[in-house]
Amino acid sequence: MVIIRDRMKTYHRVLCIAGSDSSGGAGVQADLKTISALGCYGITVITALTSQNTQGVTAIHAVPPDFVGAQMTAVIEDIGADAVKIGMLFSSEIIQVVCNFLNEHHLQNIVLDPVMASQSGRQLLQDDAVISLKSLLLPQVDLLMPNLPEAEILLGHSIQGEEEIQKAACDLSRMGCDNILIKGGHLEGMDTTDWLYLGKQERFVRFQGSRVKTVNDHGTGCTLSSAVASFLAKGLALEDAVQSAKIYITEALQAGAAYTIGKGRGPAHHFYKYW
Repeated sequence: MVIIRDRMKTYHRVLCIAGSDSSGGAGVQADLKTISALGCYGITVITALTSQNTQGVTAIHAVPPDFVGAQMTAVIEDIGADAVKIGMLFSSEIIQVVCNFLNEHHLQNIVLDPVMASQSGRQLLQDDAVISLKSLLLPQVDLLMPNLPEAEILLGHSIQGEEEIQKAACDLSRMGCDNILIKGGHLEGMDTTDWLYLGKQERFVRFQGSRVKTVNDHGTGCTLSSAVASFLAKGLALEDAVQSAKIYITEALQAGAAYTIGKGRGPAHHFYKYW
């Protein structure tokens, strides 16, 4: 049988650059589950190994920066990527390697979830790396997705209320990344609201939904960002990709609320459409 390669199907490819979560609820494990559930093909670059479970992070082992670069070279030069999701980077040295690689290979649809701390409060981004992230990485990213505490760290001041959130999005955009999605899950109330700022259009899109009552919310940021990257890889416009990703994470949280795993905060149910 003769196989003609240009007549074969292709995958929508998503590259995940992030840390590993031994509990399977966040990090590249959550990314791969999300990408697979949404019909894409995930490839990974591991930046750090974390020892963690549903109760918290107990240890972090950073991957040497040159090996981070070797992973990127191996997968991109062979497989390529239609979108990139960046999560935990840990150090300024790793950020520098990632930035050099992105600049050299001109990758598209780059989504950054600026993972700075675990849900239990463990620091996942070194203090000096915040400067590198702001000055080197943000100008190369298509969408920045901070939660409120992360946005406050990036800007250096507190953010209170919708008016300040919108101003914060504009200020973050001036750092070099046109599009900002500030996640409002840390605000109190029955509803949750995320604000998407489309910089080139100078336009805000407000995504509002009901808060899902569940303790199984470990890895929601990773899941949402990898979902956005997946929909971008499939060709959706940014606003539509965010909207579709919001629906996915909401339904995954709703489905996951019925399960129990571990003694702490469990994950969403990434494969709720299938089982």
